Amino acid sequence: MIIWIASYPKSGNTWIRSIISSYFFSDTGKFNFDLLGNIPQYPSSKYFKFPIKKPGEVSLYWKSTQDELSKNNKNVFLKTHNAMVALNGRDFTSSTNTLGSIYIVRDPRNIISSMKNHYDFDDYSETFDFMVNKRKFIWDERENNNYSSFQFLGSWSDHYKSWLKNSSFKTLLVKYEDLEKDCYSTSLKIIEFINFLKGENVKVDEKKLFNCIQTTNFDILKRKEIENGFQESIKYKDKKKDFFYLGPKNKWQEKLPKDILSRVKKEFIDDLKYFNYSLD
Repeated sequence: MIIWIASYPKSGNTWIRSIISSYFFSDTGKFNFDLLGNIPQYPSSKYFKFPIKKPGEVSLYWKSTQDELSKNNKNVFLKTHNAMVALNGRDFTSSTNTLGSIYIVRDPRNIISSMKNHYDFDDYSETFDFMVNKRKFIWDERENNNYSSFQFLGSWSDHYKSWLKNSSFKTLLVKYEDLEKDCYSTSLKIIEFINFLKGENVKVDEKKLFNCIQTTNFDILKRKEIENGFQESIKYKDKKKDFFYLGPKNKWQEKLPKDILSRVKKEFIDDLKYFNYSLD
């Protein structure tokens, strides 16, 4: 059965994968980038026997590939940016193959600056347009017209609602900002939730979890990327963009121009209120 680590892009998915992978796939809880391979992205070309030639066509194989992944009641972790939607009459996933999900949400104003860097957008306006596009999807453009990594996003608002309104399985909501404020308590909730999903009544190893947190803070991850590279970073015009960009220094109050802040507030006012994000 699948446990999803789901989010809109640039919301903290990699940070949480780092904590989870170091806790469940290492003896000591000490993180290294290789551990992320235990929580791979879905979908991607590794799950298909042939290239997917059209955007959205991958949805025809969501169920069969997930059937294969979860057979024999084996538990697997998967990362996704896909919204919990139906395409071509097929649901992204269901309780048949899914044990539960962890959904990470982040203030959209901080996503904008992070995403502008990650996708090398020309300006904040282009990034905002990306986030409000209800038909938006992404894929790995390096795969030469192979859409195996196609992930349907929709708008930022529709994306989180698609996962949180789903009632087919349990979902734990994690706010990126809570990880920043109290990483230990928030991580503890995540590990306890996973143990609950797996039906394991075991006490969390506090020392191991402490090691997970200590070795996955932003400064350490950024240094590891500089020293060793990071395969999930994207290259534009033969130049790789830093995946770990600003971290706790990413403050929308200091980064975003007033016109963009006004547009974000107007578009996402109800969402900002729902998550108790500042309106000032």
